[in-house]
Amino acid sequence: MTARQDTVRQALASAGTFVSAQDLHAQLRSSGHKIGLTTVYRALQALADRGDLDVLNAGDGQQVYRACGSGEHHHHLVCRTCGRTIEVSGPAVERLAQAVGEQHGFADVTHTVEVFGTCPSCAAATASTVAVASRGGTAG
Repeated sequence: MTARQDTVRQALASAGTFVSAQDLHAQLRSSGHKIGLTTVYRALQALADRGDLDVLNAGDGQQVYRACGSGEHHHHLVCRTCGRTIEVSGPAVERLAQAVGEQHGFADVTHTVEVFGTCPSCAAATASTVAVASRGGTAG
């Protein structure tokens, strides 16, 4: 691993959640690192190829990255509000992907599955805000 890759890996580990390459670059620059955006992208790609980080399509065409919590194949349950992410195994998904591939004669089948929702904390906060607003008050 190069020194730049290690710097990027450490910054991702500190972030604790999914971040874009641009946000990671800005964070590194504000911390005093002299690193270019292209170098950040290259480091992220190298780390992803090694399985050291998770890559998620944020839904707007942008990819976001997070230090991988496990070295095994997994999926993500992601809160749309705060970004809290839980790594989950999905044996049913694994079986479905393999069965669909076999049904159509495909070999070496891979897949990506991400599940989005609202975590309990954000759901409770939203419910609290709605309840206060319905009474005509303000939250806080």
